[in-house]
Amino acid sequence: MADRKLGVAVFGVGRIGKVHLESLVNRIPEAELIALADVGASELANVAARFGIGRTFADYRDALKLPEVDAVVICTPTTTHYDAIFDAASAGKQIFCEKPLELTIERIAAINAHVAKCGVQLMVGFNRRFDPSFLKMRETVQAGGIGAPEILRITSRDPAPPPEAYLRSSGGLFLDQTIHDFDMARYLVGSEVTEVYARAGRLVDPMFERVGDWDTAVVSLRFANGAMGAIDNSRRAVYGYDQRAEVFGSLGMVAIGNEVPSQHVRFDGDGGHSSPLRNFFMDRYTESYLNEMRAFIAAVRGQAAVPVNGHDGQMAVAIGLAAAISVRENRTVKIANV
Repeated sequence: MADRKLGVAVFGVGRIGKVHLESLVNRIPEAELIALADVGASELANVAARFGIGRTFADYRDALKLPEVDAVVICTPTTTHYDAIFDAASAGKQIFCEKPLELTIERIAAINAHVAKCGVQLMVGFNRRFDPSFLKMRETVQAGGIGAPEILRITSRDPAPPPEAYLRSSGGLFLDQTIHDFDMARYLVGSEVTEVYARAGRLVDPMFERVGDWDTAVVSLRFANGAMGAIDNSRRAVYGYDQRAEVFGSLGMVAIGNEVPSQHVRFDGDGGHSSPLRNFFMDRYTESYLNEMRAFIAAVRGQAAVPVNGHDGQMAVAIGLAAAISVRENRTVKIANV
């Protein structure tokens, strides 16, 4: 496979599907976009025309029949992931799937077992691992630059809530938004989370009560290596997309702040003024999505292990489910019991 381009089909041409399409078509010469699949005929036709893709399918299973398709990129709603992954693995295709893999541990375990049985690879879309700032933090911790990790702090706040229709199928705050932070916690500290205690509320919009979800949360973590962590989330940061992290250790600390379009600071009679934060996760993590897809293509072409596997996908969901149980029952929840 390393001596030719990797044939790829993309399932789902919504917002994140278009991001991966742009990378595959315009930025990753080692890949060839073979086909697209989506149940929305009009949008599928528009996207295919935009990217110059000749073969499109309403049913993704028809794309799996193409022998020139080596790998699939699954960007469909979470509720479709289980069947899409099973079918792709059965067809012998390498798989990239957006997070979360599924909404239950039992179904994720079944996915991972089936993928292993079929002898294909599964990579999960935790793009923040491929952001240069978070990657530098990880490398610093792993190299012993701050000594033994002791405290993790992550702030992750969205500018505004997603639509109600999206919330109803997203898996909720902990499996949609905080799941990135749970994966990043494991990634940065380099240890598994063993216990979770979470508090959550509805401070932003009454629709969260209608859908049985929360919009604001603070989560406390304990890691197998003894370190502790704290994550705070909000679905409404009026000043922009707020993404900060810090790891404190026995020999020091490493931290990253928010990225802004410009570093300028202006002062006048009313005080200091700076560039506003980026207001959309696509803008903040543009480079990470490209790096993530490059890593997937490089791994399966070179027959190397993908950098974010099904176990990573399972553990992030386990932490999210534990956090939800903790909120509902007001107690600490051990990950082993989820």
